[in-house]
Amino acid sequence: MEIWIVSVILLLALYLFVSERIPIDVTAVTIVVALLVTRILTPAEAVAGFAHPAVITVGSMFLISRALVRTGAVEFIGRRIIALSRGDFRLALVVILLTVALASAFINNTPVVVLFIPVVMSMSCEFGLSPSKFLIPVSFASILAGTCTLIGTSTNIIVSDLSLASGYGALGMFELAVVGLPIAVIGLAYLLLVAPRILPALANPVCEMQNSDSKRYLAEVGIARGSRLVGREPLEVFAARYPSVDVLELIRYSHIYHPPRDPVSISPGDLLLIKGSANDLVAILHQEDVELPYADKTLSFGVGAANPMVVELMVVPPSSLRGKRLVETGLMKDPDTQVIAIQRSGLQYTEKQLRDVRLRTGDILLVWCTEAKLEYLRANSDAILIEDVHQTIVLKGKAWKALIIFAGLVLAATTGLADIMVCALTGSLLMILTGCLQMRDAYKALQGDVLLLIAGTIALGTAMEKTGTSRLYADALLGLLEGASPTVVLGGILLLTSVSTQIISNNATAVLLFPIAVSVALGLGVDPRPFILAVCYGASACFATPIGYQTNLLVYGPGGYRFSDYFKLGVPLNLLVLVLGTLLIPRFWPF
Repeated sequence: MEIWIVSVILLLALYLFVSERIPIDVTAVTIVVALLVTRILTPAEAVAGFAHPAVITVGSMFLISRALVRTGAVEFIGRRIIALSRGDFRLALVVILLTVALASAFINNTPVVVLFIPVVMSMSCEFGLSPSKFLIPVSFASILAGTCTLIGTSTNIIVSDLSLASGYGALGMFELAVVGLPIAVIGLAYLLLVAPRILPALANPVCEMQNSDSKRYLAEVGIARGSRLVGREPLEVFAARYPSVDVLELIRYSHIYHPPRDPVSISPGDLLLIKGSANDLVAILHQEDVELPYADKTLSFGVGAANPMVVELMVVPPSSLRGKRLVETGLMKDPDTQVIAIQRSGLQYTEKQLRDVRLRTGDILLVWCTEAKLEYLRANSDAILIEDVHQTIVLKGKAWKALIIFAGLVLAATTGLADIMVCALTGSLLMILTGCLQMRDAYKALQGDVLLLIAGTIALGTAMEKTGTSRLYADALLGLLEGASPTVVLGGILLLTSVSTQIISNNATAVLLFPIAVSVALGLGVDPRPFILAVCYGASACFATPIGYQTNLLVYGPGGYRFSDYFKLGVPLNLLVLVLGTLLIPRFWPF
């Protein structure tokens, strides 16, 4: 009776995962509740998945990936390498795929693809290329490379922890590479040769709307005594590192110099009126020898109770700020806020200094404030609060710290100095303590639906083991392959896993099929290790549809694709994983 109950819950879960009639995290909680109500699992067994090392490790890797993106560490490398392509389509495709593959081998591949979508779109606009020729290969390259290391994808971490908990040992950092690397190399070669021929050359719909740098602000920065900018030409000080930033005026006491016309060198006490994006302005305040005039403290993104952030405030029609000089507003007088810059349509105003600008409807102020101040700003009817700009600020000055922490994590996990969960948890803590990631961003980086999915499917896997359901299904599979060699049965597990991951998530596939794969191996009387590795490779082999893997869905809209585009390009890759996996896995992990 228990086997029937678990089977019904399994079928219902599969239906809900595929149809997404309700969100996957709700489905995961439904699984846990169903197993509790039917008394298949005890309360402790049902919620054990929430404390599973896989949940902790995957959650920590989300934070580390977010910190690497937040500091610009990955973007810096990616954009520099892509610059080498110089508009040549073939070279651009090679450079992009290799860069994505290298990054995805060590970083969760979802943020890598998220990072490269705008890079590909902007590059396509600049060089007149079609992004639809690039985006599916970017997703597929990230998936292929993700199977080369333990931390390349969350699926590998989950299977490793399940293997350890089952008594078969965890996976090594580079253990998967012996099979994953040949598959990735051949798969990348296939993408380079075939993708340009198969994928459509669609027009880039965002080129005309591209405005990543169009939202620019006016800001004043002061030159302190002893600044290394003293004596330099105003037009030269930011040109090399911030080419999009314009120096409009140099203000010295009551006199205004226009650098393009007036030859003048910077002196202590000067004010520079500059125009640039929020990201560049914050970077200049962090990294250059300048300061905000009229401010008692410097801009900081470090750890502390203040938890500072950058937001936008828009002056609305009924606002009491209208007509007031900026220096007269409470924003300039409040110790918990600093006005960094102002944006106005046309960027025109007649006052000599920014502090004297009289605000009007539609003006947008770029403001530093503490998180505690946000509640007050939200309740204030004088301006509309826009918090999203904080998420666009890249803390470039901390990129080297993030890279050092990440390199230490990989080194410690590779050498066996510490367990991967310990390494990931320590790495995420160091990212926060060094200011590479704020707690506010850390909470947002945690993908709760994925973590709940892992916990819920672990509970279902436990129920399948406890009731003998997985053994029943394993016997059924063995019955279909009766008399076949372990290699053929291994190929059957790979095929089943690969097909399943096309319609449900890779993580859910791995957790649900892991106990079945182990049971099949034990039924054959062979070592379960090769079958565990087959689940790893098969669960990530999602190339034929856009719905089974998150990165495939990410590029679906921007590339303007159809389901058939994934099927035509992806089925040969699925066959590649099936054939090479069946041939190579037994060579490195004998039965």
